Amino acid sequence: MLFKLSFENMKKSFKDYAIYFLTLVLGVAIFYMFNSLDSQEAMLSVSQSAREMIKLMVSMLGMVSVFVAVILGVLIVYANNFLINRRKKEFGIYMTLGMGKTQISKIILLETILVGVISLVIGIVIGVFASQFMSVLISKLFEADMSEFTFVFSKDACIKTCIYFAIMYVAVAIFNTITISRYKLINLLTALKKNEKVKIKNPFLCVVIFILASCILGYAYWKVTGGVQTLDTADKILPVIVMGIVSTILIFWSLSGFILHLIKSMKKVYLKDTNMFVLRQINNKINTMVVSMSLICLMLFMTISILSSSLSLRNTMQKDLYEMTPVDINLYKTANLPEKGVNRYRKEVTYTKEAREDSKITIQESLKNSGMGTDVLKDVIEIPIYASNDLNLKTFFGDSFEKVKTQYSMLAYDTAEEIVKISDYNKIASLYGMKQYELKNDEYIVLCDFDSMEVIRNQALEKKNTLTIAGKKYQSKYQECQEGFIVMSTSHVNTGIILVPDDCPLTEEDKEMFFLAANYNATTDEEKEKIEELFTNRNNSSYVQKLYDQGIIIDGVSKIAIIESSVGLATIITFIAIYLGIIFLIASSAILALKQLTESSDNRQRYIVLRKIGCDEKMIHQALFRQIGIFFAMPLILAIVHSVFGIQFVLSMMAGLASAEDLLPSIVVTVIVIGVIYGAYFLATYLGSKNIIKEDG
Repeated sequence: MLFKLSFENMKKSFKDYAIYFLTLVLGVAIFYMFNSLDSQEAMLSVSQSAREMIKLMVSMLGMVSVFVAVILGVLIVYANNFLINRRKKEFGIYMTLGMGKTQISKIILLETILVGVISLVIGIVIGVFASQFMSVLISKLFEADMSEFTFVFSKDACIKTCIYFAIMYVAVAIFNTITISRYKLINLLTALKKNEKVKIKNPFLCVVIFILASCILGYAYWKVTGGVQTLDTADKILPVIVMGIVSTILIFWSLSGFILHLIKSMKKVYLKDTNMFVLRQINNKINTMVVSMSLICLMLFMTISILSSSLSLRNTMQKDLYEMTPVDINLYKTANLPEKGVNRYRKEVTYTKEAREDSKITIQESLKNSGMGTDVLKDVIEIPIYASNDLNLKTFFGDSFEKVKTQYSMLAYDTAEEIVKISDYNKIASLYGMKQYELKNDEYIVLCDFDSMEVIRNQALEKKNTLTIAGKKYQSKYQECQEGFIVMSTSHVNTGIILVPDDCPLTEEDKEMFFLAANYNATTDEEKEKIEELFTNRNNSSYVQKLYDQGIIIDGVSKIAIIESSVGLATIITFIAIYLGIIFLIASSAILALKQLTESSDNRQRYIVLRKIGCDEKMIHQALFRQIGIFFAMPLILAIVHSVFGIQFVLSMMAGLASAEDLLPSIVVTVIVIGVIYGAYFLATYLGSKNIIKEDG
């Protein structure tokens, strides 16, 4: 009996459950998709480093899924609250007919289970098919062998999805039982006759608070853009975040107090068509949904910022990869090791006799001593890199030091500058296919392509500062940094190299390191990977391992490793961003849609009044469309404004990794994603609301 009643209620109330059902299906499908990435065997046909990246991505997505589950759980409870409130009169009739609250709770529980089971099944089916496309995408990103690609159902992802959503439904059932137990019969029967109490706010106070909130928000915007240098720790960033949240809430709170009065003063607008009705409806909604509108705005802001920034990061990293990896391998080792020193981990170490002797010879000689043949590398260029005790970052800035230190207090000003002779650099530049330079005997050039550091160095170069290197004075040839680098990397991160003439009186003791750039003597990818193992794998056949056993350390980076790690990092960031971004977008859209549908149901009588005073269906539908459109647009507009400054902050924090030039394609993709999902919820809300107000027409 109760099951049949629950099933009939669900069919009868399908229009109410439609958006709720859609949200559950999307949530289940997305949850399954992102938790089944490790199940596709085709992804395992990749290199060892790529396989490790995939494992890391799966692990991180698993942790993110817990956070996503909490968001979806809150959303489901929130949606249920609206659905329960819509059916108060129905529950009142049940109680009048003699049904107890326990039986009503059982009906609600059965309905929840039915909707949950159906949404789980459909969501998992959609997720299973969609995950195959996700697997293909991952495989292509990691350059996996697709010959063994097969259709896969992830049992673990399915079980995980069912468990997480079962916990959510249990929470919903408990919430519904508690809610039903608190209802009184008289309140249930008269629920539709009651309107939400709207407190009239003082318009003058609202204007003052709006201006104050705008000023706070403006200051927060300035801090994350113009004053970004001071936001170098979490405790400094947190107050700015709090200011943004508080000012957002105050803006929505104050809008409901004066926006109606402002429009009423514009008679031609206020009295035109059904604008009076629409504006009063919007005013009342904002008044009663200040916190909800603020939350939705912040979630949309996070969606826009996360998607745009992460996609921009990926685009920049992908674009820079091949430019920044012009050869197969870079190797470098410290020159002139003392008996005791401090290693890279800032620990005091005692170097072996073999290591000290080796530090005086070139990398090529060291490798030959470990057994490397002449047929392994080609296009070999090796140069020394110097460091002079009288030239560090502090002396480089000269008279500008105090000003620079005030602006950028976190820089390590006692770090010695890297110095390279011009002919040595030109050898590397020729191999890399980069611009070569010329110098007079009293000139120097600064190479720097790390954006934020380039700006700082240019402050000193504009003043034509003089540098003393090895007892000789040099003038800058240019008033700004020039493009160039020596060590390969994933992006433009060279913070500064000083090029000096060949006759600069640097000595053997000034040599800081030896640097080698070369290509593998191979033509196929398989041959290159075999040579790669001789330099990167710590095994008995590795040349670097044999040297390491003697206390001789040769470090390096390879093109293969850089590309694989960069692709892996970019992919991890992108997928987590898409995962979170879509969940935030679905949550905010669903909350808006459910609230609007509830409002449309509560306002049936108002639309009946519109018909009685002569409004035709076209005017009523236009009024409904404008009302829902404004309702959806308000949090989105403020979120877009937030995002303009938020994205700038993210780009400044990721200087050298993400570029503003690559932001446009990311924004286009973000607009499309938001347009499809947010637009779909808007359209579904409008059509659902239109059907609801027709019922009593």
